[in-house]
Amino acid sequence: MYLVKTPKLVQTLMPHFVWHIPTREKILYLTFDDGPIPEVTPWVLDTLTNYNAKATFFCVGENATRHPDIFRRLLAEGHTAGNHTYNHLNGWDTDITTYLHNVRHCARLVKSNLFRPPYGRLKPQQRAFLERHYKIVMWDVLSGDFDPEITAEQCLCNVLENAGPGSIIVLHDSLKTVDKLRHVLPALLRYFSERGYRFEALRSEEKAGEKKVRCRV
Repeated sequence: MYLVKTPKLVQTLMPHFVWHIPTREKILYLTFDDGPIPEVTPWVLDTLTNYNAKATFFCVGENATRHPDIFRRLLAEGHTAGNHTYNHLNGWDTDITTYLHNVRHCARLVKSNLFRPPYGRLKPQQRAFLERHYKIVMWDVLSGDFDPEITAEQCLCNVLENAGPGSIIVLHDSLKTVDKLRHVLPALLRYFSERGYRFEALRSEEKAGEKKVRCRV
């Protein structure tokens, strides 16, 4: 069970999380979880280039270590990286110390204070610590590309019907989602580009000892 569109109430209850970027401009923020992997991520990068689109990749540290050339490529092409733990850990199933060490391990690798918990799951103690050291980026539109019960077209409709200015959209550059992604990504890029949208990456900035997330356009 998951919600395609994150309700405003949920966003209000967790105000320290980044759910969307407030803007009236036609800007969307594509995010990709779980990569990088050679079977999917290079194709994603090629497709983004075709539309002059930038995105944020929440990398599993283990994958970035195994495929450093792909990781370096996504940064070189103007995309940004975020932390998705080193081993794709479920916060609910992992003790606090192990989880936080795993996050720190990935942070040293990707050199980013942007963090997204796998499955969106954190224990209160994990969240309390991470909020002090990272910007936790969630989403307001979940494509559902990971869901084996829906088709690629349904996944696409989830995005087209729910995304708007400032939306943070979740996709996955993984083997489980690649068949859907090959349909969904070009179609949503074409659809929103034709309607005047542009696609930007989330970027972290540090000023006066404070870590912030901003969009640079």
